Formats: sequence, C-alpha cells, structure tokens
Amino acid sequence: MQDFRFGFCCKYIPEDGSAETARKMNTSTVTMSYLGRLEPKAAYDKLASVVAHNLEVFRLQIEHVARRPKIERLHRLSSDLLPGYTHSSCQELYRDSDLRHLIETRLAQAGQLARAKDVRLSMHPGQFCVIASANLSAAANGLAEFEYHAEVMVLMGYGEGWHPHGAHINIHGGAKALGAEGIRSGLAHLSKPARNLITIENDEVSFGLDDLLPLADDVPLVLDLHHHWIMSQGEYIEPDDPRIARIIESWRDVRPVSHVSISREDLLPDWDIQALPDFKALVASGIKPKDLRAHSDLMWNKAVNDLVMRHLSWSDFEIEAKLKNIATEGLAHYVEMRQTTELETG
Repeated sequence: MQDFRFGFCCKYIPEDGSAETARKMNTSTVTMSYLGRLEPKAAYDKLASVVAHNLEVFRLQIEHVARRPKIERLHRLSSDLLPGYTHSSCQELYRDSDLRHLIETRLAQAGQLARAKDVRLSMHPGQFCVIASANLSAAANGLAEFEYHAEVMVLMGYGEGWHPHGAHINIHGGAKALGAEGIRSGLAHLSKPARNLITIENDEVSFGLDDLLPLADDVPLVLDLHHHWIMSQGEYIEPDDPRIARIIESWRDVRPVSHVSISREDLLPDWDIQALPDFKALVASGIKPKDLRAHSDLMWNKAVNDLVMRHLSWSDFEIEAKLKNIATEGLAHYVEMRQTTELETG
C-alpha cells in the first residue's frame, strides 16, 4: 500500500479537556452586527485582534499536524480565518495596510511551514457556498465566498498550477435544479487560481456520486462514503467499482482526497462494531434517515474502518467525526495495527 494520509477538520480537541488549550488552538469569530455597534476604531481593533488570533491558530494547527506521524499530515483549515471578509461592512477594514500586511505575512509563513513539513492542506466553505444557483444573488455570494478561500490559499503559496501539493477547496454541488451543467457553467466564473483549487463532493440530498460523475472531466470529485451510503440507501462502494476510476481520473495525477464518518454511536448502541451498518434495517427499525446523517464522535465501527483501509490504495481521507483529531488519531492507530497484524500473519 502506498503512502496515505488521514486528517481532521478545522477544530482541535484537547484530550485533557483544557479550555485554555482549546481557545489557543481554535479560531474565533465576531459577528457583523457586533462590529456594527462599535465606533470605527473599536471595530477595527476588535476585528484585527480576532484575525491575529486566527492567523496564529493556523500556525499552531499546522505545527501540531506536522508533529504527528506522516499518515496524519493532512489538515482542513477553518473558513473562519477572516470574519466578514466578503461582507460590505468589513471591506474598508480589511484594506488597512497594517492588517493587510499581517494577513499576507502570516499566511505566507503558514504555507511555507506546511510545505516544509509535508502537511497537505484543504478548506471547505459552508454549504451556502455554491458556484451555481438559479438565484443570481446567491450565486454571486457563493462565488465571492469561494474566491475568498482561494485568496487565502494563494497567499499561503498555493496559487500556481493544478491543486499544488494536493491543496484543494471543497464545496457541495448545491441545489439540484440546474444540474451538472449548472455547476459546469459556474466553474467558468472562477478566477484561474480558484479554478485550479476547487473540488466538489457528493452529498446526501442533491448531488449524489452518480449525479457528479458527468463532471469528472471538469473538476476533481471528492467521494464522501457516508453521504453515498445515505443517498444510495445503503450502498458501500468498493475500490474496484468503475466509478472510483473516474474519480481518480478527475484529479489528473494528484492523489485524491475522500471523506468518511459514521452515524452516531448513541443511535446505534447495539450494533455489532464488526458489521457494516445496514441502512434499510436501521430505517425499518424506526430510525429516521435524517438522523442517520449525523456524524459520530469517533470512528467506532471496525467494518467501516476496514472499508476505509481498502480505499487507501487510491485516496487520502479527511475524518469528519465530531471528536476531530482524537477520532483521526484513533483511526490511524487502528489501521497501523491492522497492517502490522496482516504483515505478521503473512
């Protein structure tokens, strides 16, 4: 099996429960309504302090990931870095030369650190960030939000070439009304750096994997195993499925990234951890499909973990469990133990 990576998403969870460590290691934000109640100087000072904190968080999180074993050197950065960056009320504040210098300098340093330590980075705007919408205002806002993420990546040094160093910015397809052609037309409105960084993942309600496959020649596809299980009402896709080959092709010689999570532990307390959860049986037992969508705290199901292991032949994985780094470290340990056992037993 070639090199592979697991990564946690955005938030660091201290194993000792330290509130101070959590504050230090995680981004904070400020609302536009709060800033709007302040005098201009106070608003600038507040925004600048939040941005400075968040830039330091990026450095600390990358440093943490860099200290982990190589198989854990994948990390999704938070979208909260620059609060209100695309909001009209904050644009003048972000034009301040001192704040701009701070942002450009610190992001350049963070990107250099990630590349020096071989940490693969990604970002994932919120679900409202879509590049195609029948609502022109929503489409414009989505494109602006995506370009904000692209600018962050460019300032970190990921502005040249096709998904440089595996960097990417992942979104959902959005409302299905416009279909794959709508997404394809939205791609044409992106700047070149944004176009070179974008990926799109399958979701549970609008764009399933089969809906996105027509876009495989246009944009890299991110396979979310849990979303696919929900959307398909129980299918577990295997690495030899022909659709996997199309996903790999969509990345154009860059190693793909996939997502994984499992339904909540408290929803399936009696389920055999050695057996894959059965969607139809769980729904028949009275569990609502929408409840199965919620993510678990940890990667508690060994059969799902084994499925992930089979997919490591072609993809890295971001772990979307709620306990973030703790869940990711647990899965990494599980995979290492399984690999060691397989080697010992021949």
